[in-house]
Amino acid sequence: MPERARPIIPALVLLLAGAALGGCSGGDFGRTRADFRNDDMHRWLGAEANGSVGMRASQFQLTEHERQLRDLAYQFIESPLSRPAWKSVFGDYQKLPAPWRQNVVFDRTAYGRNLIDEPHRSFASRYSLLIDHVRDDITRFEPFFATAAQVIALDCKRSASLKAIADVSPRERADAVARMEENALIVQWVQVSLERRISSYRWALERLVIQAPDGMAADAERQINELARLAGTTPPAACQAAVAVSKG
Repeated sequence: MPERARPIIPALVLLLAGAALGGCSGGDFGRTRADFRNDDMHRWLGAEANGSVGMRASQFQLTEHERQLRDLAYQFIESPLSRPAWKSVFGDYQKLPAPWRQNVVFDRTAYGRNLIDEPHRSFASRYSLLIDHVRDDITRFEPFFATAAQVIALDCKRSASLKAIADVSPRERADAVARMEENALIVQWVQVSLERRISSYRWALERLVIQAPDGMAADAERQINELARLAGTTPPAACQAAVAVSKG
């Protein structure tokens, strides 16, 4: 009997070790799981943007600039503090619906309620977190819109080429137009997200001032106003007029 039981022990050890390692696959310290990370992990943004307004997605591979546009866009599209901080240790990555989906409802109070309800040592730490989130958005603004301007400028060249090249196949033309539509809609998606973020930040600040007035409120308001000023900047104009969608 002991000799028969002996081979089971190493197998059990391997099984337990595998389970322990599997439990770590969720990522740590809020990082996205390694098996989710890849160069085109945000490619779905284009397909979702086009699909939300009844358009097909392009089958073209992403250019370097287009990939960067999607990577930078996701930072604005994902809601800040969209889930309790303790859950972020699992590094769960979410694909989000475009704002043009009929069943998408924006709740400007969600961010503020999460901010206030999450355990904090003091209200000062809540003000600090709000200010940090707004500053992060301000820091991300220029890189995103600089990339967006590059992508739209290259799309204008692509559009001109479609008119100049005689032997473009119907499939190539459809994919080129679809890609230009994707790029333009992603820029609009970020604009919508920025407007919603600003609205959420203002609601959160108002609730903080009501519950715990603090001198930090003035700094938070200045940061929100600066983000609003940047968000009001005229975005790069798309080359395809057909892709303009109401921000609603």
